[in-house]
Amino acid sequence: MLTVEDLNVWFGHAPERVDAVGSASFAVGPGESFGLVGESGSGKSTILRAVAGLIDSWSGRIAVAGRPVAGSRRSRGFHKTVQMVFQDPYASLHPRHSVDRVLSETLHLQGMDRIDARITRLLDQVGLGQGFRFRYPHQLSGGQRQRVAIARALAAEPRLLLLDEPTSALDVSVQAEILNLLADIRAERGLSYVLVSHDLAVVAHMCDQLAVMRAGRIVEEMDAASLRAGRAQGDYARALIAASAGYVREA
Repeated sequence: MLTVEDLNVWFGHAPERVDAVGSASFAVGPGESFGLVGESGSGKSTILRAVAGLIDSWSGRIAVAGRPVAGSRRSRGFHKTVQMVFQDPYASLHPRHSVDRVLSETLHLQGMDRIDARITRLLDQVGLGQGFRFRYPHQLSGGQRQRVAIARALAAEPRLLLLDEPTSALDVSVQAEILNLLADIRAERGLSYVLVSHDLAVVAHMCDQLAVMRAGRIVEEMDAASLRAGRAQGDYARALIAASAGYVREA
């Protein structure tokens, strides 16, 4: 579903150029969920933005459903296949647009018909009833805003969702609800996910495979079972897993 080969991403020009991602390669099969983990600044979100076409300074190869993409220009067909859910639900929705307008504009842009029926179905799928249709972002909680953002991404009926820390801005009590919603949607629609998170527990719950990033490079790949068991090969991945365990009294 997604192939990334020898991806390099940079910002600026020499001598101030910053290399954010170097020689990253991984693949995500149909229906699979793939995680990118690592400390802040390791390049996880940068990879997602390059795939989504939000960054134009990159080299290497990106292919979606077997079709290579180039530069930052993406066709309508690409956006019907790939959608992204951003980290901050407070910033990703227009403050003066109602939920109805957010979803209807997206559906119109994707050339969909039966807009009213589709909006009703989308709101039901993300656990929001018709009572939320004409509300504005300031009238919604953080979890409700993220559900609207997920509904907007699903409006195009994509096959691949790019999830950039979709729960990190939410209360802990709400995070599980959103994660379970995403897991249910993936199962129902057979979607592929690429999930960026600094929370290894989230990745272990949501993903089949994952890559560990450090300083812009992928240093190790493993499956979720190995992550849960703490079976990392490299020193950095082992240290990352140990740090995620939190406070240990004996230490």
